[in-house]
Amino acid sequence: MPRHRPFTRRQALQNQAFVDALAATGNPRLAARLLGVHRSTYMKRRAKCAVFAQRWDAALAAAHARFHEHGGPGSAEACPERSRGAGPARRTSAKLRTEGGELVVGRTRGGRLQLRRAPAGWMTKAGEQTFLSALSVTANVRLSAAAAGFAHSAFYAKRRTRKPFAREMRLALAMGFQGIEMASLAAAMPESHEDDGWRHNDPPPIPPMTPNQALQLLCLHEKSVRQSWERPHRRKRRGEPWETYTERLAAMWRAEKALEAEDEALRRAACAEPPGDWDDEPVPGAPEPPPLPALDQVTGWSKADPNKVPHDPKLALFGGWRIGDWKKRKRAREE
Repeated sequence: MPRHRPFTRRQALQNQAFVDALAATGNPRLAARLLGVHRSTYMKRRAKCAVFAQRWDAALAAAHARFHEHGGPGSAEACPERSRGAGPARRTSAKLRTEGGELVVGRTRGGRLQLRRAPAGWMTKAGEQTFLSALSVTANVRLSAAAAGFAHSAFYAKRRTRKPFAREMRLALAMGFQGIEMASLAAAMPESHEDDGWRHNDPPPIPPMTPNQALQLLCLHEKSVRQSWERPHRRKRRGEPWETYTERLAAMWRAEKALEAEDEALRRAACAEPPGDWDDEPVPGAPEPPPLPALDQVTGWSKADPNKVPHDPKLALFGGWRIGDWKKRKRAREE
């Protein structure tokens, strides 16, 4: 490199201020803008002076090492605005998205870290932390990304390119998975009282029904309530092999034993509750009664045609089919 004319005192002070700004930002263009000098001025001095070029490279290496230690790309760094006449230091916004102009850490094409002006809409550290916090509770990437206000693909891309973020995302997902797993196991226990709120409140009044309807309901549910007949049914079906029938009975027996064990666990949980007058004193922490409309006003649950004239007005059909209608459809198909 040819010998150059020595720098003046003013130029030497400018060079020192530029090297300091370069060590703080790692970005020559930004450092020159902060000082209010065009970048080409320092580029020409770098080309002429090997010592200044060496100090330039050392400042870039120091900035890269500091940014890498503090989290790499995407991390926010407070950098004072040292341009002439600048006021207080401008710091990175704590919002989930950048408003434009904030100083954030980015990576150049060569892989070096530097401070740069962020465009509007970039994800900030607060956005990443919001996503990780939601993920540690929900274990749902799409839901957590929506809570942070970003697409889920943005966080998958960060996981591929940034090892620290991939580590934190893995830990947050594991924490959310464990929390949901433990909550599911706790809710399945009889003493959890997660689904028994309706049993701690007065039952609603029975809706109006005819004696025929009441008897039909009792007939439909007598086997399931009194005799524990749940599907598959106990009765041997026509043409059913004996092996299949015995296997079905064995499955039925195991289901009955499971129900008996659950009922016994419910009784033990009820005995373990603190004594008290349930009618006069409210139970501490008892759930509110669920909102329930008048059952006689509920419509739309039956599949029966409301415009069809019933065969017998006194007979409750509950949406079932009629033998006469079935014979008519059968004749129509045969024709």
